[in-house]
Amino acid sequence: MAQKGVQLDRETFSCSICLDLLKDPVTTPCGHSYCMNCINSHWDEGDEKETHSCPQCRQSFTPRPVLLKNTMLAVIVEELKKTGLQTAPADHCYAGAEDVACDVCTGRKLKAHKSCLQCLLSYCEKHLQPHYESETLKKHKLVEPSKKLQENVCSRHDELMKMFCRTDQQLICYLCSVEEHKGHDTVSAAAERDERQRELEGSRQNIQQRIQDREKDVKLLQQQAEAINLSADKAVEDSEKIFTELIRLLEKRSSDVKQQVRSQQKSEVSRVKELQEKLEQEITELKRKDAELKKLSHTEDHNQFLHNYPSLSPLSQSTSSIHIRPLSCFEDVTAAVSEVRDILQDVLREKWTNPKTRAGFLKHSCEITLDPNTANTRLLLSEGNRKATFIIHQQSYSSHPDRFTVYLQVLSREGLTGRCYWEVERRGRGGVDVAVAYKNISRAGRSDECRFGRNDKSWVLVCNNNKYTFWSNNVQTPVSGPESSRVGVYLDHSAGILSFYSVSETMTLLHRVQTTFTQPLYAGLMVYGSYGDSAELYKLK
Repeated sequence: MAQKGVQLDRETFSCSICLDLLKDPVTTPCGHSYCMNCINSHWDEGDEKETHSCPQCRQSFTPRPVLLKNTMLAVIVEELKKTGLQTAPADHCYAGAEDVACDVCTGRKLKAHKSCLQCLLSYCEKHLQPHYESETLKKHKLVEPSKKLQENVCSRHDELMKMFCRTDQQLICYLCSVEEHKGHDTVSAAAERDERQRELEGSRQNIQQRIQDREKDVKLLQQQAEAINLSADKAVEDSEKIFTELIRLLEKRSSDVKQQVRSQQKSEVSRVKELQEKLEQEITELKRKDAELKKLSHTEDHNQFLHNYPSLSPLSQSTSSIHIRPLSCFEDVTAAVSEVRDILQDVLREKWTNPKTRAGFLKHSCEITLDPNTANTRLLLSEGNRKATFIIHQQSYSSHPDRFTVYLQVLSREGLTGRCYWEVERRGRGGVDVAVAYKNISRAGRSDECRFGRNDKSWVLVCNNNKYTFWSNNVQTPVSGPESSRVGVYLDHSAGILSFYSVSETMTLLHRVQTTFTQPLYAGLMVYGSYGDSAELYKLK
């Protein structure tokens, strides 16, 4: 509390011109005090005038007062100096380049505390005091400090603009209202402000209501995101458990198969070795017998030869012929395991990536329109750019680098990612190619780089002469399936799956591609054959 009191005294005994503690204080007849040098310098600048006024209250004096040092104030100021307090305002109190400065301060100016719309001046706290003390000045309108006070003055009449011309929607002064704005719908600026203030409040209410609505929506979305995260976490946890069980079952089955194969291997090898040993014994006996016969054959004594010949032991019965069993038993095991793998792959892929019914496909239906900038000039687009018709006369399309110049092709406006499904309705006896392609497929010329399916940037199902053919990377694949005027296309971009279906009362898979897509895909059509033949992106309900 003591510190606050000292601060008050310091402000009280400061010069309002230099804003420092009074030095050689003098007091003007109106009662305000200044440094002797400050007030004399202030008045010296206007010596040619007959009257001199107080810088604070503007009271005028004639003639110039003779000011003497106020000894009592001088003693008090000296006591304040002994306290060791800083006598100048802190730097943050002074006006910078971006601040509104006090118009009354001399020398280094303080920041303005308020601006007066009547005086058209800005004041620091000290110089603003008369507006709080004078009955006349109390009526002035004080606002936050502003550098734009002169914008309130009419540039033509140098008067305050206190009126508003609704006809010309601009602020004017009173003289303007009776001269160039005479007869216009004019009101006071305050009245216009009141009306626009009401409009502003109405707008704010609408904005605040929208903010509340959007905040509710954000909260709902946050809750939905949390629910999605919880559901996904549970799905991951459950699937991990199921896969763990599945892996355990596969490992057990793998162990059983391994054990079965090894057991059969041991049995077969044992049988083979047993036969091998019998054969080796027979070979040994035969070699011994052959040696005896060889020795006898070299006997020169005829009598001795005949005497020994009957005594030779007869040959034992030969081992039966060897039956070499094929190794197909092991190949059958490999084939059976491969079949299980293929079935599992197909089941998992079909279950997770492809819907089972048309209703399931329709959940992924997307609105696709054809891009006129890509259409060949012999294709007429209609039905909201969903239908392409082969015509005789070229269309007067503007020149565009995306246009197919030779092949009767067109691409969709929309790039496709994620899961998408659409259907193409064919009309006429000619051919229709149903395709997807990257945006960077070539457009100008007759090369394979421009035609659907003849390059690595496109995939196409050719529907012509009541048969189907699939093309990709210039490789042709025959496709069989029921004839239908409508073809369904299902794309799972992230899974790399592209499927074509014959759509009638039922859906029949015509061809499926499993690959990796590196860019967004665009739906494509190519119409050829007879004039008037068409293909339309069917509007799914």
